[in-house]
Amino acid sequence: MTVLRVAAVQHDIVWHDPEANFERLAPIIAGAVAGGAGLVVLTETFSTGFSFETPELAEPEGGPSSQFLVDAARRHGIWVAGSCPEVDAHAPADDQRPSNSLVLAAPDGAVHRYAKIHPFSHAGEERFVRPGTAHVVVDVAGVRLALFVCYDLRFGDEFWPLAPGVDGYVVVANWPAKRRLHWQTLLRSRAIENQAYVVGVNRVGPGGGLDYVGDSAIIDPLGEILASGAGSETVLFADLDTDHVASTRDHFRFLQDRR
Repeated sequence: MTVLRVAAVQHDIVWHDPEANFERLAPIIAGAVAGGAGLVVLTETFSTGFSFETPELAEPEGGPSSQFLVDAARRHGIWVAGSCPEVDAHAPADDQRPSNSLVLAAPDGAVHRYAKIHPFSHAGEERFVRPGTAHVVVDVAGVRLALFVCYDLRFGDEFWPLAPGVDGYVVVANWPAKRRLHWQTLLRSRAIENQAYVVGVNRVGPGGGLDYVGDSAIIDPLGEILASGAGSETVLFADLDTDHVASTRDHFRFLQDRR
């Protein structure tokens, strides 16, 4: 049996001010560690707000936002994740659009990156963001987690093929309040249909003309909500238990019936 305590940090974001966000988030991460977290998850675009049309906010891989996560992971001896706009080191010279990159930093400073596969075309994100092409699954202290960002949540076909090889999914977001029902429903659906944990981490507060109310949640393989929060900054804790995933799938053999 492997059990990993996760802290989902539902936080506000100081618009276009990475340094201010680093200063605000550092003690929150420390508090999550004090609560026993082995993995701390921040939101999508945790250091800037969702503002990809502002080119100067894009960072190179290993830039300040990524380095903040690495430093926090090393300092506390845990895993830390959050998304930020990063220009791929191998991006072609004629396409320097950043990726919406979910960066996962390990206790030893190693970094895993998932580039959001589905830009949010409703807001024209594809004009400013290079879409990713590959899924990323990471063994986090014995718990296998797949990484996703916001709009990806609407595409169940991205989650299904990964299910047999994962214990859970991490989904970070800036999901606006006016579509909160969609967020809540889709998080729970992804957990139930894949018999896996889902850690959904969304921001709160105003930003870019939109309002965000969080509704972050940690959901178990049967769709039970282990922790949830709405409206204000908070840190949610829950334990991800690999035995619970295995026993759920052994008892209800739904994955084997897929065609």
